[in-house]
Amino acid sequence: MKAKNNFSKYAIIVLVVIFVITAALLLLEVWEKNQGRYTGSVLEDDILEYEDKEYVLKDNIETFLVLGLDKFDGATSADSHESGVQNDFLMLFVLDNEAKQCEALHINRDTMTNINRLGIDGTKIDSFTKQIALAYNYAADGNDKVRCGNAKDSVEMLLQGIDIDHYLSLTMDAVPAMNDLVGGVELTVLDDFTGIDDTLIKGEKVTLMGEQALRYVRTRYGLDDSTNSTRMKRQQQYINALYEKTISRIESDEEFVAELVKTMDDYIVYDSSDHKMKKLAEKFDDYEFLGIRKLEGETKMGEEFIEFYPDEDSIWETVIDLFYTEKSN
Repeated sequence: MKAKNNFSKYAIIVLVVIFVITAALLLLEVWEKNQGRYTGSVLEDDILEYEDKEYVLKDNIETFLVLGLDKFDGATSADSHESGVQNDFLMLFVLDNEAKQCEALHINRDTMTNINRLGIDGTKIDSFTKQIALAYNYAADGNDKVRCGNAKDSVEMLLQGIDIDHYLSLTMDAVPAMNDLVGGVELTVLDDFTGIDDTLIKGEKVTLMGEQALRYVRTRYGLDDSTNSTRMKRQQQYINALYEKTISRIESDEEFVAELVKTMDDYIVYDSSDHKMKKLAEKFDDYEFLGIRKLEGETKMGEEFIEFYPDEDSIWETVIDLFYTEKSN
């Protein structure tokens, strides 16, 4: 029984590592925006009408949401059921089990969309428009799966009601742990961190260690450009470098995967069985990866925080490309 459990844990870690591999391909920039104008959409009985065309849902589509969780500055849950954690990184993987292909959608954490506030018992109290990063926060404290479920619901609402089948959350505390486990990550600093971390000088090559790695991928405020789009570029760069270092360690040290399992196991929450996670890991490994998309839109400064307003055309075009096919006459 112990051997079986260990094998299941290996599958989970393999899934996370493959996620890192996939996310690195953000640099491919496969998203090609359509030039047509939005002319309205109607959804009835699983038939979507958009720009005078009818679409039906694809068969054998499977969706998998990865959440990177982070505690925000000054957060406290002492006087409220709300947690002090945000889903700071969101990426939705869409697997086409018929074509054996996979695509991903990187969702800006500042995206303004509908989120639900849940009570202590997990029931809905109300809903409102806020940054999607807060969806995890407005849910029952002490229940990670309820909070992840609330974040999943917000992504579904953003994507016009598309169902998400599975999720996996990974706390940002895992970044320095994995970073140091591989022996540090080498890269060229993209932004000027003067006054925040004077060891991170724009244009210089560094080997990130410990909390320095987390600071590099999470910092926004205090930089010349504090938008999440700029931070996403650093995250993409870091993920790419981390992947290269991780693969190098796996190839050179046969004991490394077991050490990776032991280190990462405490940082992961997922909603499916170990068997289902193992199957997902196998699909990520076998399927052709087509790249990672993002929603187009406008970034604005709100009353307190940055807000990203996704373009309605971009939402519908992305949803149609990922989940629908044109109806045959």
